[in-house]
Amino acid sequence: MGLHSSLHKIRTPWMERISRELASGEHVRAGFTEQLARFYELLEQTLVTGDTAWLDPILYDWGRSPTETNLEQGDYYVSFVVNRMIVLTIEIAREHLPKKDALELIAAVIPILTHSLSVVVRYEMETRVAHISNELGKVQDKLKLLDRNKSNFISVAAHELKTPLTLIEGYASMMTDQVVGTEQDLMKNYLSGVSTGIQRLRQIIDDMIDVSLIDNDLLTLNVQPLWISHLLTLIQNEFRKTITDRKQTMVIHTFEGSDLMIYGDVERLYQAINNVVSNAVKYTPDHGTITINGRLLPGFIEITVKDTGIGISPENQSLIFDKFGQLGKTDLHSSGKTKFKGGGPGLGLSITRGILEAHGGTIWVESPGYDEVKLPGSTFHILLPTRTEPTDPVMTKFFGQFEQPKTETEPSGKENPPTNNPAA
Repeated sequence: MGLHSSLHKIRTPWMERISRELASGEHVRAGFTEQLARFYELLEQTLVTGDTAWLDPILYDWGRSPTETNLEQGDYYVSFVVNRMIVLTIEIAREHLPKKDALELIAAVIPILTHSLSVVVRYEMETRVAHISNELGKVQDKLKLLDRNKSNFISVAAHELKTPLTLIEGYASMMTDQVVGTEQDLMKNYLSGVSTGIQRLRQIIDDMIDVSLIDNDLLTLNVQPLWISHLLTLIQNEFRKTITDRKQTMVIHTFEGSDLMIYGDVERLYQAINNVVSNAVKYTPDHGTITINGRLLPGFIEITVKDTGIGISPENQSLIFDKFGQLGKTDLHSSGKTKFKGGGPGLGLSITRGILEAHGGTIWVESPGYDEVKLPGSTFHILLPTRTEPTDPVMTKFFGQFEQPKTETEPSGKENPPTNNPAA
């Protein structure tokens, strides 16, 4: 008996057996039987010609046919069907054909079915990858919308809060000026407390506005010459009282590059470094040490802020640079900004990263881990490019250095050189 005759002989039991075992429900079985009949005809054609391309159209249809439910549940139904089809073909051939004819048919058909399985698996995986990519795209769109709404809320809330805050600040100031009599000192103490609260609230609002500017790429920088050593001196003076009150020690080393003149936004860079130092002071217990050092690298100045504080666990070392990235239980934080584990909105390091990236720099942290007993400490690394010209290409990108418009006397195709005025 030839291969074609053997294949024709087992067609009916093959169709019935596979349809009965792999299809569920009469409506499913009817459609499935039609597909099996089509597949079997193409299988016969492939066996005659030796060209597996005959099966490609139906394999493509099968591989692209998983339902939304199959895709969501991770079912690989089609590849399972073809794989089971191989096993059942061997069983049916042995049951309905003489041993020799069964072996010849199995030897000829199984490689074709195995090839079909590999093709179906490939198509099925491509379909699944496309589905997952589409779902990820939807999730990313939702996250972008959520982030945009959050940024809009921060921006609107911060700007709306500034007006009533200014009114409260003004009236508190006038009340302080009007206090007279025996209760003068007491009332001034009360108003001083109100003023402190106002200043703290204003700092939070300003941080919210800065975050909104960074999120929307609206942060503008006032470029001018600066020296890192000058910024660090200002930082030392700023924290002198806090360091004394906390009985901490702040050590600032002179390092190569600290006296190099570079270009950047003095106020913003001071704000960025101040946030990092404030973070070090906050998470270092009393009597601890904060050490500021640095070095000159090719094209960059690296500033390090090292503390002897409670440290940061590895899994949280990237989270602290996210908006509202606070570690631990916020209800256990103290209320003071520079007290041990003092509270805050969790925006400082996010703003710092935004400012440094706007300058073409970056920031990261290293810490052995978190331990409030052993105090492993943390080291923040600030990397700033050594821009020695305000018209440097990177400075032009971030600081708004635009080329002047062409004049009538200029040859076509040439442009004015960029201005040296950073405010241009």
